[in-house]
Amino acid sequence: MSQYKAPLRDIHFLLNDVFDAGTQWAALPEIAGNLDLDTAAAILEEAGKLASESLAPLNRSGDEEGAQWNDGVVTTPAGFKEAYATYTEGGWVGLSGNPQFGGMGMPKMLAVHVEEMLYAANSSFTLYSVLSSGACLALDTHASAELKDSYLPPMYEGRWAGSMCLTEAHAGTDLGLIRTKAEPRADGSYAITGSKIFITGGEQDLTENIIHLVLAKLPDAPAGPKGISLFLVPKVLVKADGSLGERNAVSCGSIEHKMGIKASATCVMNFDGATGWLVGEPNKGLAAMFTMMNYERLSIGIQGIGCAEASYQAAVAYARDRLQSRAPGGPVAKDKAADPIIVHPDVRRMLLTMKAFNEGGRALATYVGAQLDQAKYGTDADARAAAQARVALLTPVAKAFFTDTGLESCVQGQQVFGGHGFIREWGQEQLVRDVRIAQIYEGTNGIQALDLLGRKVVADGGKALDDFLAEIREFARQPGVEYRDALLEAVKQLEETSQWVRDQAGNDPRQIGAASVEYLHLFGYVTYAYLWSKMASVAKARLDSDPDFHSAKLATARFYFNRLLPRIEGLIACLRGGADSLYELGAEQF
Repeated sequence: MSQYKAPLRDIHFLLNDVFDAGTQWAALPEIAGNLDLDTAAAILEEAGKLASESLAPLNRSGDEEGAQWNDGVVTTPAGFKEAYATYTEGGWVGLSGNPQFGGMGMPKMLAVHVEEMLYAANSSFTLYSVLSSGACLALDTHASAELKDSYLPPMYEGRWAGSMCLTEAHAGTDLGLIRTKAEPRADGSYAITGSKIFITGGEQDLTENIIHLVLAKLPDAPAGPKGISLFLVPKVLVKADGSLGERNAVSCGSIEHKMGIKASATCVMNFDGATGWLVGEPNKGLAAMFTMMNYERLSIGIQGIGCAEASYQAAVAYARDRLQSRAPGGPVAKDKAADPIIVHPDVRRMLLTMKAFNEGGRALATYVGAQLDQAKYGTDADARAAAQARVALLTPVAKAFFTDTGLESCVQGQQVFGGHGFIREWGQEQLVRDVRIAQIYEGTNGIQALDLLGRKVVADGGKALDDFLAEIREFARQPGVEYRDALLEAVKQLEETSQWVRDQAGNDPRQIGAASVEYLHLFGYVTYAYLWSKMASVAKARLDSDPDFHSAKLATARFYFNRLLPRIEGLIACLRGGADSLYELGAEQF
């Protein structure tokens, strides 16, 4: 079984050569004094060691042991506590956190790569920490100064964790249906009563406290999503001096028995008049929670890349070693009874598909990270607004396309192993199980597709899309662009299809939902084409500096344009099939 190794060479190619991160960081005053490429390289090196040496060795054993629940107490698998102590000692929870409260203040453009390494090594472990990071971001953005001063420093330290409590048994995507109530008290706190399900890390034994961010409704709240407020509810109440007091009225009723991520505790959380504090304004909690949700959506997308990268590395190692049959053109390993399976066309098809998706996804994660940094730290208001619009457009694509292609890649990796891929000891079946949830939680991929097409493309008349396509066309006008014609043709097809959907939706609102999933995939493939053209152009210009790496990048780009981008033709044909055929059956006919 192969060991996970952080893809540092590819990450440095993206940061240093493709996106010129050093120049971008130097232009952002809040980052410029804290980070340069050498410091970034050192951080990535340490993150890679943490992932491969501390977390990856616990992945299979954690899956086999799983998180355990006993009378409200959740125990994580053997080794998790020690690994978490190592993790927090390195300050990783606060990597991109606000330095005012103890965070490291690193840019998202760097943090996305650290998250990929962590997910690749051990998705279950990583979920505990990324929920804390997202909760910190929501508090830093929306909480009062008093709450931030009290809660952010120990959360960034990793002594306290965070959780996100949205879903109820009857209310998943439609959060306007939630029943959890918040009753105001005379001291300014609130009594929170209700039950939440599917709460990642709602209870665990890694930290001394857990800070739950809970959606609930005030007594006079308007109906629906406009009546939701956000509350901070600690597991253990905090005294005025910052020390821990008595246990709050919060308990874990059970944990779920799941297909994958078994070492991550997915909890039923009961709030029985628990003490909480309002975060942000009354009845505007959903908007505040979206700060955390959008962070987690990108992060969960990156889980798809991480699992696929781990699967790819294992599949390549196996394909180089496993002997079966002879190469189509004659023996390659003439001194052996058969050739390694990496010589066979179908195995190469699978490996190249994985490689092209992984490296394309990594490039898009870097791009979105750069946009997030510009939106947060940029000095020009117009540039910040443009970057925020770009992030809003691309977040559903990143979440859904990363995880859809992540599952496809993990299944391909399992397939490379043949029968051994179905056997537990080789690790591929666990990756398939672990990555599967990423298409479901943090908003199912179908919901992401509706968000992209309905809100980001149709509702605003396509302005955000037009701006993005204008950027791609501007890039294509530069000299030395590889695959210019294919890229521009793909952009044209995306633009024409977008207009077709807008036209159809004006007459039949069902058309958006009917076209949305294929549309998101079309968008994803065209976006990857942009990034593969960019990467190929840089690789060709720098071919002599590292021939082996850059020639591999060029060959993978060629495969992407020849074998993967053409999938958009079928996607366009499917979505132009319209909504009518989806509604010809009555409900009783299914």
